[in-house]
Amino acid sequence: MTEQAVREASVARKTNETDIKLKFAVDGTGQSQLETDVPFLNHMLDLFAKHGQFDLTVDAKGDIEIDDHHTVEDIGICLGQTLREALGDKRGIKRYASVFVPMDEALAQVVIDVSNRPHFEYRAQYPSAQVGSFSTELVHEFLWKLALESRITLHVIVHYGQNTHHMIEAIFKALGRALDEATSIDPRVQGVPSTKGVL
Repeated sequence: MTEQAVREASVARKTNETDIKLKFAVDGTGQSQLETDVPFLNHMLDLFAKHGQFDLTVDAKGDIEIDDHHTVEDIGICLGQTLREALGDKRGIKRYASVFVPMDEALAQVVIDVSNRPHFEYRAQYPSAQVGSFSTELVHEFLWKLALESRITLHVIVHYGQNTHHMIEAIFKALGRALDEATSIDPRVQGVPSTKGVL
């Protein structure tokens, strides 16, 4: 059996709105170094890395004097790009995962197909439009750009909850665990897990 290639990638993206450097390792130990101007996103990305056993480094500056939108969106783009590059031809991966995660009264489900067909479904209704200064509509923006750039099918469902912070936290924990499972290597899989022979 050949030795598994190191599954990691990095990207630098600079626009008139943001300046981002991001490094992502699929086979990590849950370590994160996060420097963004969006504290709530830092918290969510830390949870994502910890519960997915990924290593994630983000250094991001953006035009937060306008709002957090561009920074959150572009970090989602960069994370998606590094995930896609790190997985390469996706040889040997499990491909699918479905994970439920409770956070106190809230329950979130994340279902993933590492399919090379970007699609995003999102079912979440929050009691509050804000968590601190963070707009909850940016959760959709981040996840959609992640799915698009990584070319995965991503379904996110918050089944219930009363606390908006808890509901979003459950999503990011479930996202980490589901992505970890879907990208893990199954020694029984020969080549890529598709009857087409390619993903």
